[in-house]
Amino acid sequence: MLLYLRLLRESLSFALNALTNNKLRTFLSLLGVTIGIFSIIAVLAAVDSLDRKIKKDMSSVDKNTMYLKRFSFGPSDIPRWKREQFPDVAYDEYQYLKDNTPTVQAMAFQIFTKSETARYEDKSASNVNVVPVSYEFTDIQSLKIEHGRFYNESESNSGTAVAVIGYEIAQTLFGNDNPLEKKVRMYGQKFTVIGVLEKQGQGMFGENNDTAIIIPVNFIRHMYGDNNSFMTPIIIIKPNPGEDGEAVKAEITQKLRNYRGIKAGQIDNFIIDILSGFTDLIDNIIGQMNVIGWIISCFSLLVGGFGIANIMFVSVKERTNLIGIQKALGAKNRFILFQFLFEAVILSLIGGIVGMLMVWGIATVLTNAIEFEFILGFSNIVIGTGLAAFIGLLSGILPAISASKLDPVEAIRSGM
Repeated sequence: MLLYLRLLRESLSFALNALTNNKLRTFLSLLGVTIGIFSIIAVLAAVDSLDRKIKKDMSSVDKNTMYLKRFSFGPSDIPRWKREQFPDVAYDEYQYLKDNTPTVQAMAFQIFTKSETARYEDKSASNVNVVPVSYEFTDIQSLKIEHGRFYNESESNSGTAVAVIGYEIAQTLFGNDNPLEKKVRMYGQKFTVIGVLEKQGQGMFGENNDTAIIIPVNFIRHMYGDNNSFMTPIIIIKPNPGEDGEAVKAEITQKLRNYRGIKAGQIDNFIIDILSGFTDLIDNIIGQMNVIGWIISCFSLLVGGFGIANIMFVSVKERTNLIGIQKALGAKNRFILFQFLFEAVILSLIGGIVGMLMVWGIATVLTNAIEFEFILGFSNIVIGTGLAAFIGLLSGILPAISASKLDPVEAIRSGM
């Protein structure tokens, strides 16, 4: 054991000497390893951070949640021109499905509409994301309310002018004052603030409850009706726990086909997307990003491996006389072999550590600059370290073998 510790210490000393005595050559040779490790760990860290962000954003919504609408979130087999002819889902369809689908735990009616400007006294907040939705929304998506409450069934059905506002809206309009029971003006009407959401930050798909104002969907319907180009309604469906998502989807599909009078053989003129299918698509994309990142980075590691091998062959050449003396004094071939292998691994690890430090620095800067947390996880550090060691081992094996097989007499003579 002491022998190998001494061997490791000598190898570290030789590796550091290679770095200090031949700075430019060593720098250029290690650059490939540094870039390769940087590329792989940067891709892995970015993808892991993205995956963690998506899962965090979706943690408040059941994966079996469905979205019934006339358009598709993802690719569809139905031609675009045909989808554009689909009718919008209607409020009476939402009521019918809610009353006649026992496998559904909660169902909400939501309208996507244009942004508005909210005002309070002399202050205003522009580009407010107005979210008109029925009261069941909180049973489907977990909203964290910091102050106050969400509107109830009676306020939702009657379209009462009440509002639940996002954190940034509250800060912009009210500062440190208590927003509850104060009046916010939108659509030429005054909305009573009954709740304030906790600070959330922007989600992966552009949604941001911090800049949103949630109001009863029937307020918008009573004011503008149901047929307006700037309004796109959807029905959000949450099945009962334990229900098979596809079975619930099939049941709703059949009920809506009957309600709309769609005949057998005719295609559905609506689309139901299940959130789990969307998350599977995202997982597939993330997996492909990882594969592409590995393929690209492997080219840099290949170049880096040749660089390490070059350093080691030159090191063997420069230390041929020393190798001969070590062998003449009784050093085994195995000792010489491990000495150069350790040196190659240490050099490669130095390049890998520099690459990971670069990833950590860039991740720290980006996390502070934008609202997205880049995380360099422990598993990525282990992968980077292991990969660097493997590249060093692979690159140093041939030079180490050639050094261990040198004849001591010839090796000493070559240095004279």
